[in-house]
Amino acid sequence: MSRVTRLVCGLAAALWLVTTAHAGRSCEQKPLTPRAIEQGMALAQRTAQALDAEHARSGARVVLLARAGQDLSKYQLRYSHLGWAYKTAQGPWRVLHKLNQCGTATGDLYRQGLGEFFLDDLWRQEAAWMVPAPALQGPMFDLLNDSRRSVALHERSYNLVSYVWGLRYQQSNQWAIETLAMATEPGVATREQAQAWLRFKGYQPSTLKLGAFTRLGARAGTANVAFDDHPNEKRFSDRIETVTVDSVFEWLSRGGLASAPQTLAL
Repeated sequence: MSRVTRLVCGLAAALWLVTTAHAGRSCEQKPLTPRAIEQGMALAQRTAQALDAEHARSGARVVLLARAGQDLSKYQLRYSHLGWAYKTAQGPWRVLHKLNQCGTATGDLYRQGLGEFFLDDLWRQEAAWMVPAPALQGPMFDLLNDSRRSVALHERSYNLVSYVWGLRYQQSNQWAIETLAMATEPGVATREQAQAWLRFKGYQPSTLKLGAFTRLGARAGTANVAFDDHPNEKRFSDRIETVTVDSVFEWLSRGGLASAPQTLAL
């Protein structure tokens, strides 16, 4: 057995013991295989190289980074989870993002390296990112490096399909764009104000078509899925409006708030 293989196997065993915190993927409990770890680390390395090249070319220090943690093709969605990646003074890129403790109705914010971000049993070995416009780079970078402001709009009550304009819960992608609103608009200090800014800027959520049986099964079987924050007229007509990576990418492109999405796949 080669030294590299031994290291990968050792890392797999260690990760099996780590508490599970996920977003944008299944909560099925299973250990990461050496192959999954090799692929995740390779994707992280190539993403880091691409982001370093972008930094050298444009000076960008912040990107909105996405991964494909689960198969959402039946909803016409390609990616599942967003995080804010920023370049540290030491050189490596770090990611600030919200993760759900599987089996619970709570979420927390985590600062991780790119390796940790992609070591999550991905559905597809692919990264996607957008570079915020130059005018947004400084404000977003400053917020991400401010331990107080970066958590100001975080709501621990987690709901995988939280209502886009609701305040009772907050899912990972919702936190990401509400935090963007706070960084961009100095007057934003609450989630309600952040959502008002998003409406003003024309953000439109994805509408998932979930029938009554699907909703009932999801609510009965998982703690991190709820529908009681959605308006009755939408919920009972099977229209679940929530924040998705795809809708955020479309909005940022349409509004000129970021460059066109870039992708990298193994």
